[in-house]
This record gives sequence, structure tokens and C-alpha cells, in this order.
Amino acid sequence: MFAPTELLWALIGLLLTIGGTFLEAYITNVPWNWTQQGVQAQSLGITYQIGAVLLVGCMGGKNAGAISQIAYLALGLTPWFPIFSQGGGIDYLTQPTFGYLLGFIPGAWVCGLLAFKAPQRLESLAFSCICGLLVIHITGLTYLILTHSLSLGAGSLPLWKEALMYSVYPVPAQMVIVCAVTVLAFFLRQLMLY
Repeated sequence: MFAPTELLWALIGLLLTIGGTFLEAYITNVPWNWTQQGVQAQSLGITYQIGAVLLVGCMGGKNAGAISQIAYLALGLTPWFPIFSQGGGIDYLTQPTFGYLLGFIPGAWVCGLLAFKAPQRLESLAFSCICGLLVIHITGLTYLILTHSLSLGAGSLPLWKEALMYSVYPVPAQMVIVCAVTVLAFFLRQLMLY
């Protein structure tokens, strides 16, 4: 991919990640029940943030994905742009969720690498998204273990509770987001002749 295109996708990825941080993800009931029950939306309990990270990897490639997430972290760690879900600033380094934000960089890179390496099929895009999500969780868990072993998260929950809260409970909802990103990226890449 050409450098201007990568730069454009990096900017799009930055904006999508910032916007996705504040948009809660919902799912509707199945369409064949709409006539009896109407359309009902249920919260997935997560935001579209991870979806934005994976989408920019699938659409912009590894470099655009990584650059957009580096810019996201750099902006969020400054005190002037509270773009993380719980604010921002340098103190965010002690938050237990910062490792997952840090994992956005290699997660987007891996997703972008695999999305453009394999032939363009739904299965290969889904695989690249799942691998990116796995890298995000591995990085987040590693950061959790480090902060607990160095006692940086004073007064926080036990390690196993935080691991469950951040890496186990959200996975079903994140898999729904992975499915949506896979289908969206597949059709967008077809439309854009990627």
C-alpha cells in the first residue's frame, strides 16, 4: 500500500478508535421476532473501541493500524486529551486496563499483517481479527501481571479477578464485534477493490 494511503488509514483509525471509545456496542434481537416483539436492542457491555482497532488493521494494513494506535496512546497520555474511557494523562499508566490499550499497537499490526497476507476471504479476515484480539489480551494480561508483581496498582482487585474482568468476561461480546468487523471489512475491501 502507498504511504499516503497508509497515512489516511492511520488518521481514520485514530478517529475511529477515539469515537469507538465512547460508543457502546448493542445487538438487536433476531429479525424473525421483529414482527411479534419489535426491534429490541441489548447492550453488549463493551464499546466499539476494539472493533475500530481491528477494522483499521483489516482495511489499512499493519503500518496504518500500528501508527493509528501509537497516535491514540500518545494523545491519551497527554493531560490535554482525555480520550481514554476513564480520562487520560500520564497517571493512566497505573490503570489495570492500560496494558490492553498498549496491546492495541501489536494487535492492530498483527491483524493488518494477516489480513493482507492471506487471500481475501471472510475466514482469513476473521482469523486476522481473532489473532489481533488475542495479541491485545496477551499484552493486557502481561501488563496486569507486571503491575501486580511491582505493586503499581495499589488498592486494586486481586490479579485473578482483574484477569476475569478484563480478559474473560468481555470475550463473547468481543467475538460479536469481531464478526461485525470481519463482514464490514470484507465488503469494504470488495467495494474499494483491495
